[in-house]
Amino acid sequence: MLTLAIDKLDDPANATRAYSAKAAHYRKSSTHGSFPMTSSLSSFLETVVERGFLHQCTDLEGLAAAAEAGPIAGYIGFDCTAPSLHAGSLVSIMLLRAFQRAGHRPIVLMGGGTSKIGDPSMRDEARKLLGETEIAANMAGIRRVFSRFLRFGEEPGGAIMVDNADWLDGLNYIAFLRDYGRHFSVNRMLAFDSVKLRLEREQALSFLEFNYMILQAYDFLELARRHDCTLQMGGSDQWGNIVGGVELARRVDGRSVFGLTTPLLTTASGAKMGKTAAGAVWLNAEMLSPYDYWQFWRNTEDADVGRFLRLFTELPLDAIADLEAREGAAINDAKIVLADEATRLCHGEEARVQAAETARRTFSDGATGEGLPAATIARVELEAGLAALEAFRRAGLAATNSEVRRLVKAGGARINNIAFSDEGRKITLADLDDEGVVKLSAGKKRHALLRVAAG
Repeated sequence: MLTLAIDKLDDPANATRAYSAKAAHYRKSSTHGSFPMTSSLSSFLETVVERGFLHQCTDLEGLAAAAEAGPIAGYIGFDCTAPSLHAGSLVSIMLLRAFQRAGHRPIVLMGGGTSKIGDPSMRDEARKLLGETEIAANMAGIRRVFSRFLRFGEEPGGAIMVDNADWLDGLNYIAFLRDYGRHFSVNRMLAFDSVKLRLEREQALSFLEFNYMILQAYDFLELARRHDCTLQMGGSDQWGNIVGGVELARRVDGRSVFGLTTPLLTTASGAKMGKTAAGAVWLNAEMLSPYDYWQFWRNTEDADVGRFLRLFTELPLDAIADLEAREGAAINDAKIVLADEATRLCHGEEARVQAAETARRTFSDGATGEGLPAATIARVELEAGLAALEAFRRAGLAATNSEVRRLVKAGGARINNIAFSDEGRKITLADLDDEGVVKLSAGKKRHALLRVAAG
């Protein structure tokens, strides 16, 4: 059993390197450090249970037995509703990764077809209808995320990515209803939580949205036929849709397939995972800098550290137990490990090193920090005086002027490390430092730079 501890370091200048080295030791000692091929699903199910991924399964014993003959294929679907996935999707992504690490073939299903409708699950209102051009652009952005987490290829266990538009776009409506629609009971569909909640709240549910669960069930059937897919996974809000696919495969093809869901994740304070006051925690670097991503995990609530280490890193469980047991200021050591490991997985080692070093310089040395997120402004704006409220919004430190005002009143708004209380404060050329930038801070942990455009 690994007993290596991460001791609190007195010299903050060496902290990042030490945390990184010891986290690497944890990774190296892990039995899941590569992609071993196995003929049993036991290692995957053990991971699912021990690390907190399991919420429901249609037939856990049957699923384990189905894998005894050899590796199986399993999928998770991702609709293309934005140019990037956000941290709320990481449970599903890490589940696919664990599935592959246990020797099985993950299938990433891009919802090029279903994105034209929009999943109504647990939503208060219908999604905005997207055109094909927008869906294609979103899909291109989402595709890039998975190359960091999964190994793609035709070899055994290699992940594949497919688009459900390949079969949904060409469906004959009447034939589809005759062949598949007859297997769905409206009475039962109305009892699904995703539908029932909308109706109980007297919120409109269009017939277009009502079709979504049938199409998702049909996706499972198509993947079973095309890729011998045995397992569909997803969040617990997808349970009704997943069960629909399991039953459709049994009724139409006589296939035994399985469904598994993960718990919907919220923080200890009840906030939705992947959301912050400044907006979504995107996984693509062009939408959220690796530094901001690192900082999101560094700001994890104390009560969530152990849970998030189990879900979003691959450190061994005994190492996580050691980190989770820390109390007081020492829990910050565990948060740094969490931030390092999560950033390394999503953005790579180089981005992790730069983000951690920027944080060290910003918080330990009081430096500006070259890796901080930055907004570019025209020199003429500083000559005239740029309202601080506007500057904080442009820098991504707040979504609205009201948020900045609240920050100012609470004493948490700073320009070049100096707090200000005047809501009418303007930023001028006089605020530029020797490097030609202005540092903005929202509280102690969120920072950004204003840079003057060249020319």
